[in-house]
Amino acid sequence: MSSPELPAELVEALRGALARTATPVILIDGSSGTGKTTLADRLIAGWPGTVAPTLVRMDDIYPGWDGLDAASGHIRDELLRPRRSGTTARWQRHDWPADVPAEWHTVDRNAPLIVEGCGTLSRANAALADLRLWLTADDGVRKARALARDEGAFDAHWDDWQGQFDRFVARERPESHAELTIDATDWPPVVQLHFGAAGLTW
Repeated sequence: MSSPELPAELVEALRGALARTATPVILIDGSSGTGKTTLADRLIAGWPGTVAPTLVRMDDIYPGWDGLDAASGHIRDELLRPRRSGTTARWQRHDWPADVPAEWHTVDRNAPLIVEGCGTLSRANAALADLRLWLTADDGVRKARALARDEGAFDAHWDDWQGQFDRFVARERPESHAELTIDATDWPPVVQLHFGAAGLTW
């Protein structure tokens, strides 16, 4: 299937990833409020392959408001590396109201995988993916989106969370690993291709 809501450049990149492997791993990163969740949902709805992807959201994994780095390492060690090696790939949900680890989820290795959220595109994680997407948006727009989405729960944590993400970006340089940078301030978004990035061969 295909979707007119997906930019042509993105559809072409997806088809390229599917041409290389039937079960590509796609990582979507960017600051809070840039539209990662929305884009992931649209990728699922407009997926050009025959097997629907599994979607993992980092919001379900972060072990609290100071857990960006922990979640990034978690998907590396429990999900992406095991998937690459052919062993059981899984992730553990964090119970936010109780603030405790919750149940584990096993991921089907025979389906494509999309992981979206802040902290997905570390150097180590990027090396385990087949397509890497970096999202941007106007700072005012993305902050308004993020705070409205969480209905006040994010307000007190915005500065600390952004600080964590800024440190992650400085250390891991996630945009440099991406094949596509997508400015999702508006829709349809503006897509920039990075032809030097690994995996971009079309």
